[in-house]
Parts: sequence; C-alpha cells; structure tokens
Amino acid sequence: MSVTPPRVHLVRHGATEWSVTGQHTGRTDIPLTEEGRRQAERLAARLARERFALVLVSPLARARETARITGFGDVAEVDPDLVEWDYGDYDGRTAAEIRRERPGWTPWHGGFPGGETLEEVAARADRVVARVRGVDGDVALFAHGHILRVIAARWLEQPPIEAARYYLATASLSMLGWERETPVIDRWNEACHLDGL
Repeated sequence: MSVTPPRVHLVRHGATEWSVTGQHTGRTDIPLTEEGRRQAERLAARLARERFALVLVSPLARARETARITGFGDVAEVDPDLVEWDYGDYDGRTAAEIRRERPGWTPWHGGFPGGETLEEVAARADRVVARVRGVDGDVALFAHGHILRVIAARWLEQPPIEAARYYLATASLSMLGWERETPVIDRWNEACHLDGL
C-alpha cells in the first residue's frame, strides 16, 4: 500500500471524569483527570517524531490540554468545527440512563433532543475534511470521539451513520491516508503507547 500526504492523525483527548463513567460529554467543558494527563504524556512520546504542516484542536479544554501536554499546544489552531457533538438534553447522561426512557436508543439512530443532528455534525466534519485535504503535508486533529469518528467516515466518503462502526478509546491515535487516489484508514484506535498505565 502506498500512502501519500496529506495523512491525517486523529488524536482523541485523554480521559475525563465523564469518559470514565460513560457519560456523554459534548459541550460541557471538563478537564482531563490525572489519568488523562498521564495518557497525554504517553501520547507525547508516541508523537515526538511526527512533523505536522497543520495542527488543529477543538476549543474544549480537554482537547486543548491534550494538545498542550503532547507538545503541540503552541502551534495548534483552534477550529470550532472540531468541537464535540452537541448532545443537548443528554449531555452528562449515560446511554443506560437514556435507554430507561427510550429503549433501544443509540446516538446514531436516536438523536439528541435540544442538540445537533448527525447531519449537522457531518457538515462540520465535511468542512474539516475539505480543509485538511488542501494542506501540503501531514495534519493532526486533537478532538473528541464522536466528531473524529464522523470525520473518518466522511474522509472515506461514507454516510455519517457509518461512524457508528469506528470506536475510539481515550488518548488513542488513528491515521487517515491514501492508497493512490483512494482515501483509506491507515491505522485505527492505536493505544499501545498507553500500555503500563
């Protein structure tokens, strides 16, 4: 496989209190936990040899803190399109809590009352994809689980619902690239740098 630039490194932020408890964390701006900061330090070692033509980061503190700890805070440009899905009335709630009221609910099929639709998230993802495809060189995106998953689906020219199939752990690293003219996933949900935490 021949992968050529731009490659896009997707970096999910480190752990937060809510990511540990399974609470949907959209626009609520909570910081990394101590574990999340240790994860970001491990990410820093993993990313130490990478050189990026562009680094973009979500405006939310957990993503900005991850970028800072990994050594990219000074060069990262805040991009509002990288903010996490607006979960509306479900921000801070777990899937189990929501399913007690709405059996069978998923983020992908049930939606978020008072929040964004999947189509609105996909429109933001499309803007990010268009922007990074115009960069001459590798790109890093520091952001959140759901928006990064939708970006991956849109990179692959798939409907945004396909993002449901692309799980991302906290502090994971994924890479989007090319095989000749075809957009591909080069690696996904890499977390070996977190071994031993």
